[in-house]
Amino acid sequence: MDIGALAPADRNVEGVVEMMLDATRHYDRALTEGRLFAWHAALFPSGRAGMTKIRVGAWRDESADPMQVVSGPIGKERVHHRAPPANRLEAEMSRFLEWFNREDGIDAVLKAALAHFRFVTIHPFDDGNGRIARAIADMVLARSENSSQRFYSMSARIRRERDAYYDVLEQTQKGSLDITVWMEWFAGCLSRAIDRAGDTLAAVVRKARFRETHVGESFDQRQKIVLNRLLGGFEGKLNSSKWARLAKCSQDTAHRDIMDLVSRGVLGKDSAGGRSTSYSLMETGDSQ
Repeated sequence: MDIGALAPADRNVEGVVEMMLDATRHYDRALTEGRLFAWHAALFPSGRAGMTKIRVGAWRDESADPMQVVSGPIGKERVHHRAPPANRLEAEMSRFLEWFNREDGIDAVLKAALAHFRFVTIHPFDDGNGRIARAIADMVLARSENSSQRFYSMSARIRRERDAYYDVLEQTQKGSLDITVWMEWFAGCLSRAIDRAGDTLAAVVRKARFRETHVGESFDQRQKIVLNRLLGGFEGKLNSSKWARLAKCSQDTAHRDIMDLVSRGVLGKDSAGGRSTSYSLMETGDSQ
């Protein structure tokens, strides 16, 4: 597609998109060593993670041992997890892939949670393990619905809750073999991802209905700016002062703009009047 004057997407972003599309569009294909290597190469097309040169499209080697997940300033580092040494990776990943591709009757949501946990614990690559683990989880969830089209993203939700994610991951990895806490958190995160998708879809439907109702009507630039804000999840009550700030106009101009929309049935005056006069979008089917 011609992107015109838009800046091209960063190659690293394109790599994440390519990986996620392959994982969810081709969810029914086996997960193989070669496929994981291709995902990893897409994530790091330059062969570097930031300024550091890494092994791309291959398991990490002994030069990365001990592989630790660390945070904090130099001298005060905190080790969250120590992964298996490189000489165990071939065997560990062979067992992981055999288990992942096997039809074992495990509930798909539980398998997605377990696959994510097992992969990120093995930590087979120099970098990008978390992103690939999220892609694997989304792949299993696509399998559970037998569809590549979903309106939610578990991967995106985990990124939004990354602090809680790292906390529960560390707690589970440093604990016993009981991973119930992790499984419960993953299921809760999935539920929140689905709820958030519902909110997003409701907002999209609301915009579509508004445009259907007012097709053919003309709005000036100030009205377009504020209406787009109202349709995009405006918080609080709309009054002439807020209109003036949003549209960068005078209070008198804001009042005239609002009255014009009220007369056309686009906005309605809220029940509270006087100094607290405010306005809301009229929903389809509402009447003044």
